[in-house]
Amino acid sequence: MVTLAKMNVMSVGGQVGTGSLGDLPIRVVNPNNGNEAVRSFKTEQIDSVISHWHLPDMPDGLFLRKLRAVKPEMPTIAIVEANNPQQEIEARALGVSAVICDDSGRDYVRAVVCDVLGLNQATEVEALHTV
Repeated sequence: MVTLAKMNVMSVGGQVGTGSLGDLPIRVVNPNNGNEAVRSFKTEQIDSVISHWHLPDMPDGLFLRKLRAVKPEMPTIAIVEANNPQQEIEARALGVSAVICDDSGRDYVRAVVCDVLGLNQATEVEALHTV
């Protein structure tokens, strides 16, 4: 089975794409940290970003703040700690497209990503798969 990618999605701070997004028509780019993610924009065409709020090299949403300042129109999803409502408040105030708690299930993550990216979970995948 071959999947054709319709868009490139950057996942920063964790491997979001391996389980819940594996068969969607997207290519997931996984930089190791915030600084590498920033550099990736020079060499990769990125259509959307999924990022943990707290990155070791860019704490307190710094990566998402920089991204929203430069590319406010880019669909972005923030992943926040489940037991930290302050992170969710700050992410929503920043204007990200969606917020997901880090303890959310695969199906929920997939549904949110599909909604933000405008992907129909069933028909888009069927149309792009070749047997």
